[in-house]
This record gives sequence, structure tokens and C-alpha cells, in this order.
Amino acid sequence: MPRQRVTRRRPVHALALGAGALALTAGAAQAQPASSDLVEKGRTLATAGDCVACHTAPGGKPYAGGLYINFPGGIGKLATPNITPDKETGIGSWSDDDFKRAMHQGITKNGSYLYPAFPFPWYTRLTDEDVTALKAYLFSLEPVNAPRKPADIAFPFSIRDGLLAWRLAFFTEGRFKPDPKASDQVNRGAYLVEGPGHCGACHNGSKLVGASQWSGYLEGGTIDGWYAPNLSGDDKEGLGLWSEDQLFTYLKTGAAPGRAGVVAGPMRQVIEESLSKMSDGDVRAIAAYLKTLAPKPTYTPDVTSDFKQAATAPGADTYLNRCVACHRPDGQGMPGAIPALAGNGAVLAKGPETVIRVILGGLDAKGEYAAMPAVGVGMTDAEVAAVTNYVRQTFGNQAPPTAEPGQVATLRAETRTMLAGNAPCETVSNPTLAAALTAADAAGQLKSVKAEQMLPRIATLLPAVRQAAPQVSTADLVNGLTATYCQAADRSATGLDWPTTLGAFAGVVYGQIKTPNRAEK
Repeated sequence: MPRQRVTRRRPVHALALGAGALALTAGAAQAQPASSDLVEKGRTLATAGDCVACHTAPGGKPYAGGLYINFPGGIGKLATPNITPDKETGIGSWSDDDFKRAMHQGITKNGSYLYPAFPFPWYTRLTDEDVTALKAYLFSLEPVNAPRKPADIAFPFSIRDGLLAWRLAFFTEGRFKPDPKASDQVNRGAYLVEGPGHCGACHNGSKLVGASQWSGYLEGGTIDGWYAPNLSGDDKEGLGLWSEDQLFTYLKTGAAPGRAGVVAGPMRQVIEESLSKMSDGDVRAIAAYLKTLAPKPTYTPDVTSDFKQAATAPGADTYLNRCVACHRPDGQGMPGAIPALAGNGAVLAKGPETVIRVILGGLDAKGEYAAMPAVGVGMTDAEVAAVTNYVRQTFGNQAPPTAEPGQVATLRAETRTMLAGNAPCETVSNPTLAAALTAADAAGQLKSVKAEQMLPRIATLLPAVRQAAPQVSTADLVNGLTATYCQAADRSATGLDWPTTLGAFAGVVYGQIKTPNRAEK
């Protein structure tokens, strides 16, 4: 069963997740009934591609489209289409050949070119049989009447005929070809990575939109203000020091024993909606394939910086005041509870975006790791930039110190999370946990809790919730109680600013789970 979680749907770039901005329109062909085995195979492929992520608007019905995709460089935005089998507004009139042409060639039923936000440069590698299965699954869904939302694309990019030049330069049609020297498992992993998973859409170094075959294969790149890390075998910033077992566990759960860091940003949604729901065999194959990639370092440690003396370096005082209590003076964190900053892949990445985003937006609890408060809410842009560079250049880390206040300001405007206090409170999707919280009157008990009352109130509430939901994970308990508190609390009564209050609450819940009855000591 997939892991239950506190849900939130973030608008994400089509190149980050899912099937992207597939411009599907109704045609005239009739769909044929498909076997249950074919439909199930298609469901597996749709899960591997995380199609639901891009083809579902916030609050909308799955696969009915309506999520706006922002193009870089001020080009504009495009709404993802309805890919349910509705004949008027979806793909209900598409034939198998129509669907294959879109997937393999990036051409719609009416002959127009698709924007490369739809990752057909990767889907062209799928076999004909897999494309047929994917269509069979989509046609098994409930039809939803959901007209396409208008696009807002700047001239001349709004002229689809102009996409021909892009196609001639960057797109090559062709199916996946197994490596005769590789094992069946490794070839399966390569197929999933290069085809339905379209991992290079985020992790390729090339900044050419949709250019799947150009330089920088899986060596890391920027996407939607996050840095997708290097997946090559490089020891410093890639997966060279990861074991296959660690990588498999990370891809399934978002955290791995013995490795610093937990999943954040768009990759979190990939794991929650796709990888965690894939078969162990397929995820193991992906891990096995990634471990065959040769090292591709993208920067050298010989970078110019002011971090010769860590104690007096820019950002050191901010780290001491804001970070040291959890991450420790040596950046080692607390094993199994607080991720280390030393040797952390996100910290060592070529770009600082992910570190900045986490400082500004915080992180929900993950696995056995505690939540991280949005400490950057109370910091200036200059302080966030300085401490970002500090952690990337100390504790043995040698990442480029490239964060600047202007970059922080831009990412601050884009970062919206519950923990930062600038996004709606999350909801609890695990029905067992939701029922336990309701039975314990968690919302009522937490409504007027002040900061100094958190520990005794949580110490009283938590045992009843855990008794009613004994199988719920640590992370789900922390995130579920924090979401309930966010929804119920009288914010004016807490005595602290809201992001600090919410971060403190999540920390108290985690501490009480790990060290119960502290309120009585």
C-alpha cells in the first residue's frame, strides 16, 4: 500500500513532474475496449510518469487538466489539458494512432506541434505496446467534461508553427535501445529513467527546454527555483558514495539510512505520487541503472570564497543563532533525527536554490526525521544568502558560494508553504489518522494553546491518537498534528509569530514521540 501522508498539491513545472502540457483535442475515432491486463499495465506506466501531477489542477479532478505551467524567461503560461476519455473536452475521440503520434512525435491529432513542456522527447522512447497500454488506462478513467483553459504565451512563441525550428534542432524520434552489455535489470531501469520517468527533464544540465539528448545528461540542473541534483557517479555531488540499497530506499521513501538529507521540492511529489507507488522491482531497477553512470563533476573545489576561517566567515553568526541547535557546530546534525549538512547532496549541489528554498519554506517531517521550521521567514535576504554560502563552504563542503540576496528575494516570493505561514494549512489524507484526531478532539484541544502550553497538551493528546492509530508513522503523526493545529489554532493567542509557533509545535510533537512523558520530568 502507498504511504499515507498529509496532502498538498503544488503547482509544478511540466518539466519537473508528470506528463506536462499535452495539447490534446477531440477527434473522430472510436476507442476499443481494452483487456484488464492492458489497463493495469497502462496504470503502471502512468504511475511511473506521474501523469496525474501535471494533469490535475489544485482542487480539480484527476487527469482533467487545468494546471498552469509557467515557461521560463517570461514566455508565459500554458494550462495542461484534460486527458480523461471525455469526447468533447478530453481525448475520448482519439485513436491509438493519434495517441502514438502525440507520444512519439509530439504532434497533435489536428497536426499541430506540441510545446516541449510535454516531455515527448522522452516519451518517444516508449515502445508501441506501452503507449497502447497507457492509452487503454486513460480510456478506463471516468470521463470528465473540463474545457481547456486559455493559454497566455507571448508572441512569437504563441505561434505553434514556430516550434518546427526547435524540433529540427533538438528533437530526434526513436525508441529505447537496450544495451546488449547490460543486465535486464539495468536496461529496465534505463528504460524507466529515459522514457516514462523522463528524469532528465529536471536532472539534465542542459537549459534547453525539452532537449533530452543534449549535453549534461543527469548531471544536475535548475527547475522551478529548485536544484535537481547530479545523478552521476561523482563522489562529491553525485551518487558515487551511495549504495544501491540506500538509493532504492531513498527513491521509495524520501530518506535513506546512512545518508544525509531528506527529499524536498518537486522531487518530494515525484516520490509520493510516483516512485513510492511503483513496484519494488522497477524502483530497484532504476537504482541499479543510476549506479552504472560514470562520474560527471560539474564544478571544482577550487572556488574563490571568504570561508577560510569558519568562525568569522560571512553567515557564521546567523548559523550560530538560527541553525546550530539542530545541525550542531560541526554540521553533523543528529543521526536519524536531523539531517547532516556536512556531505549533504542538496548542500553540495552546483546551485544553491534548494538550500535557499528549505531555509525559507521549511520541511515537513519525513520518515524518522523531524520537521524543519521555516527559519528564513525571520531573516533578511542577505542573511539567508550568507548562511546558505556558509553551509556550502564549511564542514568540509566545497560547493560554490553563489547565493546572493537578489536570488533569495526572487525565491522568497515564489516559496509558499504551510510552515512559512504563507500557504493554506494542509489536510490529513490518512483516514485512520484523521479518524483518530477527530475522536481525540485534537482540534478542540489545540484551539487556544499558547507556546508554553504545547508540551503538556501534546503529552496528553498524543497517547490517545497513537492508541487509535498505532500503525501511523512518526512523520504522519507530526505532519497530521501540525496540520490540525494550523487549522484550529487561535493564532493571536500563541504569543509568537506564526511560522515560529508552527515550527515549535512540530518540534514538540516530534520530541514527545521520540521521548515521551518529558512533560512529567
